[in-house]
Amino acid sequence: MSSAHRILHGGFGRVALLDMDESLVPHAHSECHVLLKVSGEDTYFSVRDRRLPLTDRTAVLINAWEPHFYDHQHGAADTLILALYIEPSWLAALQNSLALSGRPDFFSNPCIELTPRLRHLVDQLIAALLSFGLVPQDKLEALLFDLLIEITEKHSDLHHLSRLRVGVASDFYDARVRRASQLILEHPQGEVDMAAIAQQCGLSRAHFFSLFKKNTGMTPQMYANIGKMQMAFRRLSDNRYGTLGNLSESLGFSEQGHFTRFFRRHIGASPSQYQKAIDDYSARAS
Repeated sequence: MSSAHRILHGGFGRVALLDMDESLVPHAHSECHVLLKVSGEDTYFSVRDRRLPLTDRTAVLINAWEPHFYDHQHGAADTLILALYIEPSWLAALQNSLALSGRPDFFSNPCIELTPRLRHLVDQLIAALLSFGLVPQDKLEALLFDLLIEITEKHSDLHHLSRLRVGVASDFYDARVRRASQLILEHPQGEVDMAAIAQQCGLSRAHFFSLFKKNTGMTPQMYANIGKMQMAFRRLSDNRYGTLGNLSESLGFSEQGHFTRFFRRHIGASPSQYQKAIDDYSARAS
């Protein structure tokens, strides 16, 4: 059974050390996403309708909002995976142009070869995560930034995207889809009334579903699941929100078991096991 060994939450996003031995459902994240093998068997992720290898020599890069899933092979041994979910706003605070890492066309290639320099940076980060004590926040953020800069310089469309005129609406999404996306993420609790959202965007229900899938590669429900997982991650790292039963209810699940299955199918670990692995950096000074 898949499990979480260590989870770090903070302004940088999330860093997760995950022992994976079962596939996940297709899903997406609002952060740019980097996947690295730590140990175990070579494995695969599915991105852009391609089955991509995750090995000692390769990494998988997934854009913000890009649908993907973990494609564990039946009968294969488990793989320890380092998963980075990096907030574009955190990167932008360190280097303004990296705000573009929140675009769904930022990484040019979803599977890259690890150069000796990249492998060294990855190994430094892994060593910090495998240490016994808390990783100092300044050290953690420096390791993350150095790694992301190295990846970005060689494997993103940053320089091309930077030449786009700031303030001009992107043609990547239809304006009605952008509006619908905002409305969906604003209501992570319960079932989203997709017909009402379609109406607010001036679309029939059928046209709304078709246009949304064409623009984003996701169904509206898959997009709504992003909002639910975002809220779950935030609340699991904050003990003020009470029991898992309370969290499950606040997200609109009729039973806690339904929430547990939903969460496990998206991240690999159960909510309770994930929560026990969290080091929360959100309230600490850098």
